[in-house]
Amino acid sequence: MGKPANLPQQLDSMLRQAVALQQNGAFAEAEELYREILELKPRHVDALQLLGALALQAGRLEEGVDLLKKALTVNAKQAAIHSNLAYALNALQRFDEGLASADRALALQAKFPDALNNRGNAQAGLNQPLDALGSFDRAIALTPAFAQAWNNRACVLRDLGRPADALASCDHALALQPNYPDAWSNRGNALSDLNQPQDAELSYRRALELAPTFADAWNNLGLTQIDLDRHAEALASYERALAVNPTAAETHWNESLCLLQMGQLEAGFRKYEWRWERNRIKAGKRSFAQPLWLGDFSIEGKTILLHAEQGLGDTLQFCRYAALVSALGAKVVLEVPAELMRLMTTLDGVDQLIEAGQPLPPFDCHCPLLSLPLAFKTDLASIPSATPYLLADNEAVEQWRERLNEHANGRLKVGLVWAGGNRPHVAELRKNDARRSITFERLAPMLDVPNVQFFSLQKGAAALQLSDSDAGRHTVIDYTEALHDFADTAALVANLDLVISVDTSTAHLAGALDKPVWILNRFDTCWRWMLERTDTPWYPRARLFRQPALGDWDSVIHATRSALATLTT
Repeated sequence: MGKPANLPQQLDSMLRQAVALQQNGAFAEAEELYREILELKPRHVDALQLLGALALQAGRLEEGVDLLKKALTVNAKQAAIHSNLAYALNALQRFDEGLASADRALALQAKFPDALNNRGNAQAGLNQPLDALGSFDRAIALTPAFAQAWNNRACVLRDLGRPADALASCDHALALQPNYPDAWSNRGNALSDLNQPQDAELSYRRALELAPTFADAWNNLGLTQIDLDRHAEALASYERALAVNPTAAETHWNESLCLLQMGQLEAGFRKYEWRWERNRIKAGKRSFAQPLWLGDFSIEGKTILLHAEQGLGDTLQFCRYAALVSALGAKVVLEVPAELMRLMTTLDGVDQLIEAGQPLPPFDCHCPLLSLPLAFKTDLASIPSATPYLLADNEAVEQWRERLNEHANGRLKVGLVWAGGNRPHVAELRKNDARRSITFERLAPMLDVPNVQFFSLQKGAAALQLSDSDAGRHTVIDYTEALHDFADTAALVANLDLVISVDTSTAHLAGALDKPVWILNRFDTCWRWMLERTDTPWYPRARLFRQPALGDWDSVIHATRSALATLTT
């Protein structure tokens, strides 16, 4: 039987019916009709694009992309299809393609708010927050009541380090659409950036009332509960998030940090392996043909590569495991960044030291340094805590001794570090860096303790704060220009009586050298310092001075000053 003569009218009527069904929420019936239309006319552009939109709505993103691309082979001049395709590609995190599709839509129709919004999301995904902000602003200029664009704009304002503006943008979105869960959750994020955890919690709770299975909001609520020192509740929130999205790497990672903070090291280090699935860390994952060793097979007589990862402090803390690996009968090759090379020659258990970036010798298996506690099933009782496990060079120590004693005249010699590294390009690290660091001026109350000679150990941009400070220039001696790597710093530190540092690599260096070190610690502490302790099983001669509440450095400085005064009287 041939096709009926009135096929065009029949298809039009079917299409109208399908659109009506779709508008009334009868999605399955609408979908069935679109498929019937495409059987009769496989290149029916409206049926292709509307079925594509339906597939996107149902979360079948790949299928939606295929249908929209088919529609564009029939008619490449429809801006709306390019824009929908951009939306779908962004949702699949194919941001390069998403940006190209949004640009095609805008080439066909310059003042197209949806396409501008999708373009902004692609730019945000490509880590171009300023460009993204421009796209959202243009979308809003065309349609001031575009709640999604206000909400998306808030996300990039946070990435740009402008949390107060992000909060205002969320409030705009919520004025337009009060029951908008994403905007409530993003509002919580902005409040968290502003160190207002109680208010952040209320916003996340509102998001979850509106969308009880909103995994991101559960995850973010957990982070805020950590800021409020409610760790057991945070674990429960992470569990709720993982019930919805069992493969959410960020949530597994946050759960690992919470368990480690609570001193549940074995469970925490097992979960810590999720770090390799996180978007930010994934890129740094090493892919070797040789197997990963996590303590699960014998390495006697084998060569194992231990490789540094993450920060210098992590390397200084976890290189201690090399001796344990060596004791299992393995030949140990250790790869570390250049600035640690000379210092690491003093580490026990290393057969060959390789500078990161240089060719690797043959090896049989490998392990990243922060997976070693898992490989050795480390718990609180079994932390390898004997110090020193790193040593300063004797000759260099002697040279520094003369220089330092010249200034100290028998007074207590104290090294100072007030700021950690600053990684403004990574949102989560920017927040941690800001929370763990202080300005040199904050140390002022300590500087007048009698019988103390202070020495700066501060490197990086924050070191300039010393020369900008009158008090600093007169009370703190600065030889940091002569410190080119950690072996240099170690030789200076070996001559000090005490190091006072925020949570940075220098604190780990002092601990590894078995020097007394006082760590000025933020309230939402790094997992390695656990909770409520003034000591740490990782470094026997370390003492922790903790913030009693988020952002309260004054109490920390006051307590440190009192302890220092006691030491010198």
